[in-house]
Amino acid sequence: MTLRQAQGRPLRVAMIGYGFMGAAHSVGWRQAPHVFDLPDDVEMAVLVGRHPQAVADAAAHWGWAESATDWREVIARDDIDIVDIVTPGDAHAEIAIAALDAGKHVLCEKPLANTVAEAEAMADAASRARERGIRSMVGFTYRRAPAVTLLRDLIAQGRIGRVQQVRAAYRQDWLVDPAVPLGWRLQKEHAGSGALGDIGAHIVDMTQFVTGQHVRSVSGTVETIVARRPLQASGSGLAGTAAEGYGDVTVDDAALFTARLDDGALVSFEATRFATGRKNALTIEVSGDRGALAWDLERLNELQFYDRTAPEAVQGFATILVTEPVHPYVAAWWPAGHMLGYEHGFTHQVVDLVTAIHDGADPRPSFADGLTVQRVLAAVEESAAAGSAWTAVARGDDEDAGQVRQPVPAHA
Repeated sequence: MTLRQAQGRPLRVAMIGYGFMGAAHSVGWRQAPHVFDLPDDVEMAVLVGRHPQAVADAAAHWGWAESATDWREVIARDDIDIVDIVTPGDAHAEIAIAALDAGKHVLCEKPLANTVAEAEAMADAASRARERGIRSMVGFTYRRAPAVTLLRDLIAQGRIGRVQQVRAAYRQDWLVDPAVPLGWRLQKEHAGSGALGDIGAHIVDMTQFVTGQHVRSVSGTVETIVARRPLQASGSGLAGTAAEGYGDVTVDDAALFTARLDDGALVSFEATRFATGRKNALTIEVSGDRGALAWDLERLNELQFYDRTAPEAVQGFATILVTEPVHPYVAAWWPAGHMLGYEHGFTHQVVDLVTAIHDGADPRPSFADGLTVQRVLAAVEESAAAGSAWTAVARGDDEDAGQVRQPVPAHA
């Protein structure tokens, strides 16, 4: 038991960054203590950002007790236990390593970093901190959609047999209009990569999570469809008023790649911001020799299950409505048939992190998990640069011995 636990003191959270993900994470921190029976109390202590008035307004709007503009001063405070990082990717490594070295538990948004070298440094810092009881987690929240967790559990139980093929796609269309201004997500120095890292990271992690296997080799191509965009007015958001002039887009708009898993199963991946008419279409389908499972974020409470061992007369994809109390995470919410939404994954993320901290356990996905995804992204870029040549995904001594198939969470 830690001194904080012995004193009955709540876990006090500092969140660094306050954009779109800041809003989503704030919902998670606010909802979790009121819906779930958390083992420790949680307090939304301080929100950190660069612009004093903007961050103060965001803190008041989302329910943070105070705001600040210097993240270094905040992580040095004795009254802060958890640092939640929702900044652009170019700041992840510096903040996360400093926070871990300062003895703070860390939650970091995905992708873990902008480069493999940064991700390796973060995983090393997490490993050092673990020896002192300090926990870290990367925010692949789609793992915590109840239907995705159930999909993983059914594969682990052998319900579809040996995995033979996976098809995973994340399609959006918010960049189809060439007049969309040049925001930070379109600049490599800030974002690391484009659709590949921003949304492709999700489908790589989800594939590894649900199959319990690593991506071992890739063959891919990336494309920048609109190469120059209007400059943003200073201080405006991604869709802010354009300033005079144009700037270069230095990341990909679309990435298409195939891959092989540990046991040789073939995977097709698509990550694009140019799928006209698709707003946030994340899908995954896993085919095995005894059946198949499919999930669609736009129907996130449903899981499609095909049982090839059923009598031929009744074979076909069946829809499982994942809203029963026996399903992962669902018991704390509404009566059966009442739907959950996008924001609930962020609440479940808080529950799992706080529970792991209380239990002295390592939460998943770990920084090591985030590093495995970063290595896949780097291999895709290497493959694309070499004319889509098959490229091995780098492995390291720090890599987990396979993705551990965890049981359904105890709070389910």
